[in-house]
Amino acid sequence: MRTVKVTSETRGQILEKLLKRSPSQYPEQEKAVREILEQVRTRGDEALFSYTERFDGAKLTPETLRVTESELKEAYNLVEERLVEVIRRAAANIRSFHEKQRQNSWFTTREEGTLLGQKITPLARVGVYVPGGKAVYPSSVLMNVLPAQVAGVERIIMATPCNKEGRVNPAVLVAAQEAGVTEIYKMGGAQAVAAMAYGTATIPKVDKIVGPGNIFVALAKKAVYGHVSIDSVAGPSEILVLADQGANPRYVAADLLSQAEHDELASAILVTTSRELAEQVSAEVDGFLEKLSRREIMEKSLENFGYILLAEDMAEAVETANAIASEHLELMVENPFEVMTKIRNAGAIFLGPYSSEPLGDYFAGPNHILPTNGTAKFFSPLSVDDFVKKSSVVYYSREALEAIHEDIIAFARAEQLTAHANSIAVRFEEE
Repeated sequence: MRTVKVTSETRGQILEKLLKRSPSQYPEQEKAVREILEQVRTRGDEALFSYTERFDGAKLTPETLRVTESELKEAYNLVEERLVEVIRRAAANIRSFHEKQRQNSWFTTREEGTLLGQKITPLARVGVYVPGGKAVYPSSVLMNVLPAQVAGVERIIMATPCNKEGRVNPAVLVAAQEAGVTEIYKMGGAQAVAAMAYGTATIPKVDKIVGPGNIFVALAKKAVYGHVSIDSVAGPSEILVLADQGANPRYVAADLLSQAEHDELASAILVTTSRELAEQVSAEVDGFLEKLSRREIMEKSLENFGYILLAEDMAEAVETANAIASEHLELMVENPFEVMTKIRNAGAIFLGPYSSEPLGDYFAGPNHILPTNGTAKFFSPLSVDDFVKKSSVVYYSREALEAIHEDIIAFARAEQLTAHANSIAVRFEEE
């Protein structure tokens, strides 16, 4: 891996390069996505089936588009019993974590006759997109579906690509069943996002679309925002390991590659105060590449977006981590809990040598749908909050309004909104 000394100039160059992976940087794909969206919006199922045949090689009909109960039962026979148990245990951890995020409606009253509050209402229908291209992600099913279920969403619709025979990966189906998906449709890509956003004769229109996908899925979600809500426009996967001289170089190298294997645009960065560790990690990376299966993808990822950054001291290392605002941040330092207090920007923070990033991907409980491309500076992981909406509640008695009505009238007149002032004044015009 290339090693670069941290300066304000090199940090800026790296940030600029990382941001070029943003879904906003693909005008040609954006044009193609808009065409797909418009075709599905106007032609519905006809366009959906046409694109599914074109891109996935599967000829589907309204009768075969939805996964059946028999297909779900068959999936359990095709998946190893041990994996089914692991999925169930992971689901329990994820559910337990997200149940702590649940909010309740609240109200406060005062003696003068007022009631103020906030009403929490689950979304009615949510669409969950689950990728099925370069890898299969039953973990994404759990991470997207369980917060929605905990929030109380009544109808959870899942879209995932099928193969040429019209079959969906059985592990994905098992995860969907365990998580409580309401219905599953065999569709992928921008056309699936369009079908859930606009609705077709077969696919119901949803209120929100969540879940990761390739650049076409990301651009489609971006384009339909406003017709429906979305979780985020996700970019490629990222990891940043902040390590000092005491870190285990083999662990660091393994964790960097755990994200580099996602795709060629994934980013893997080590920030360290130790040149010796930097050299050791680079050697370990080369060793792992010789024997891991997705070598070509990892090599391209590291060539384009892999760095070892040498910082002068821990303060500069932390400043660099906050500037990059990585999706995943591992703290392999002497006192990770102390360093954590200085971290402002990260999607998920992993503390110590045994809190490896894949622990968060699969099993620990916190959500692995995280902000990317520097958006951890202002976005949060997917949570129960993403599947509810909040309504303010206001009640004033006549006596309570009378006590302050002249204040409101004065405020409205100051803004030259006479109808606002009149709306209050008319209630007391007899006096």
